Amino acid sequence: MRTEGLFDLQVNGYGGVDFNDAALTADRLDHALAAMLDDGVTGCLPTLITATPDQLRDRIAALDAAVQGSRLGPLMVPGYHLEGPFLNAGEGYHGCHPAAAMSDPDRALVADLEAGLSRPILLLTLAPERPGALDAIRHWAAEGRTLAVAHSAADFACLRAAADAGLSLSTHLGNGLPQMLPKLDNTLLAQLAEPRLAACLIADGHHIPPEALRALIALKGAERCILVSDAVVAAGMPPGDYCFAGMGVRLTPEGRVVQPSGTGLAGSALRLDQAVRNLVDWSIAPPEMAAAMAGSAPRAALRRTLDRHGITLDPGEVTWSDALRPRLSRRPAVLRR
Repeated sequence: MRTEGLFDLQVNGYGGVDFNDAALTADRLDHALAAMLDDGVTGCLPTLITATPDQLRDRIAALDAAVQGSRLGPLMVPGYHLEGPFLNAGEGYHGCHPAAAMSDPDRALVADLEAGLSRPILLLTLAPERPGALDAIRHWAAEGRTLAVAHSAADFACLRAAADAGLSLSTHLGNGLPQMLPKLDNTLLAQLAEPRLAACLIADGHHIPPEALRALIALKGAERCILVSDAVVAAGMPPGDYCFAGMGVRLTPEGRVVQPSGTGLAGSALRLDQAVRNLVDWSIAPPEMAAAMAGSAPRAALRRTLDRHGITLDPGEVTWSDALRPRLSRRPAVLRR
């Protein structure tokens, strides 16, 4: 089987490298991107999570400088994903994001973070129930950004209004939620029911059990589903302790990345090619469909935004073995802008 290369919309780090590190260098970034290429990923949006404005400025400046100065960044990184700080700070919703750093959507902050960057912030994840969110979604959609929901309690009415304003993605459907939700008018059902939202899913078996994943894909429709890794620094590394976005995390022998308390998840150690194999192994999707959910589908989700910014992606090409191990058969060309 030959497919275009995989594309990860949500990747916070990889191979021992944290993309949220203000000391990130071009060499370290190349190490992570080379590991991703080995796993069939030919493009990605490095993702920054919630932090204070000063921390975000330092982190995105370091990330952009690393991309500019790296060997693989110009081939693989068209822009960035900002997941927060405009999220729901309530218990159960904020996940591993620091709740104290969360705020209402701030157009000036995003403009300030992007000023001077070589690449745009292409994807913004927020909670549409926060004050001012709908106006911010309209503004950012008009600027050509892709808008997504996560770490949110938005109900049916709020999500309809957000989709009307330009929201088009669920960042990691089924996660960033408390264990107890309203019986029927809850954000999980509302996101599933909204046809204008494509669903990004973390298929590692820890964020969503396989049977629940099967149900979510069946309800949303495979053609509206996207595989993401939500990988952090521990992806592709042995079990042990790591630092992610200034916090300690632990990769357990079972493959879970947990917060210091040992309970809540803190991203994943998932490789995107393993997500493809998981869907096939769990009899959720055939190989071609699973690979499309990790390749052509995420690129399609960004198409309007890429066109607006004049960015052309070359996906490269991947050849899959009978065991669904990818081998890069054609490298992507330098991104055209």
